[in-house]
Amino acid sequence: MFQSYLFPISYAFMAFPLAALLFTLPFLIVQYRRHGYINKIRALILYLLLLYLLNAFFLVLLPMPDSRHNAAPTGHMLQPVPLQFIQDILRNTHLSRNDPSSYLNVLRETDFLLAAFNVVLTLPFGLFLGYYFRTRWVVCIMLSFGLSLLFEITQITGIYGFFDHPYRIFDVDDLITNTFGGIAGFRIALWISGLLPRIEQLDSQEDLSAKKVTYTRRGLACLLDAVLWMAAALLLNLLSLNISFWSVSMVYFLIVPLLTGGRTLGKWVVRIRLGSADGGPLKLWMVWIRYGLLYGLLGGINFLSLDSALMLNFGTAGSTVVRITASLADLIFFIHLLMRMFKRDRPLFYEEWSRTHNVITWPDPQPAAAAETLAN
Repeated sequence: MFQSYLFPISYAFMAFPLAALLFTLPFLIVQYRRHGYINKIRALILYLLLLYLLNAFFLVLLPMPDSRHNAAPTGHMLQPVPLQFIQDILRNTHLSRNDPSSYLNVLRETDFLLAAFNVVLTLPFGLFLGYYFRTRWVVCIMLSFGLSLLFEITQITGIYGFFDHPYRIFDVDDLITNTFGGIAGFRIALWISGLLPRIEQLDSQEDLSAKKVTYTRRGLACLLDAVLWMAAALLLNLLSLNISFWSVSMVYFLIVPLLTGGRTLGKWVVRIRLGSADGGPLKLWMVWIRYGLLYGLLGGINFLSLDSALMLNFGTAGSTVVRITASLADLIFFIHLLMRMFKRDRPLFYEEWSRTHNVITWPDPQPAAAAETLAN
């Protein structure tokens, strides 16, 4: 029986890297927006939650039928009697009042093991709700029941119509045991919470003003900016507007930051902005040198090498020189970036020449919240 559980669990662990990759981008955005930085304990808990949910759904869904056009079930697909599993255990287990040792037979009974599995299935869910999300017990019951109902509906509908017929029954006892497992996990979380770091105090000792902007944060801002930047250029091209790549780049990277206090959309999302290295006001020449070198020169030569229409004007020899130059520039910048990542105190060349750097922007705490923090 336990061998049948190892099969979906192994698939869940194999799918976890891909799920974690897809989860990382929204995770980073939410963490930077809500907390201003990435806390390792919080990240570990949330990735464990993701791994748990993958295992839970794979255990519920696997194994699947061999074909989408599976055969229609021959028996009833609905078990509506609450606590029917207790009657099944008593009926199928050999028990003797005069032999207490026979009671141990219950632990080997399939119906008991299935009920215990359903309790264990949602017990981690209750742990996460109680420890990390700090929900009330009523909310835990509702969410555990909702998760179990989602499992049952997914099964009875053949994964929402993907299969011609359902391949698992809708069992009311599963709702009961899953919900019980959730509230049991919730109670366990309350008992052990004193032994673990308190989630609400993870950020109490963090000074965001003293933190440096990581390359991960900067890379995420750059990615978001690139998506918007290229989307704007593509949209203008589709609208047949005669606006060049250079004009879009100038507006987005040279004018917008001056109007928004050193922010682009990507920087605003991850709560950073461009600032002067000496702490003074951000000046026009600083922005123009920084983004002129990064996007105008480095980005421009790459754009030029990819634009086949423009490259025709250079001829074969000229276009070859441009492409080689772009490749060398990318390689040199990549090596430069790796060296600066290992020497975190050294700025990148365009930061050093423009005398700018990225700083974290975090709203000042409200007076009431600050007073409450001091009181605590």
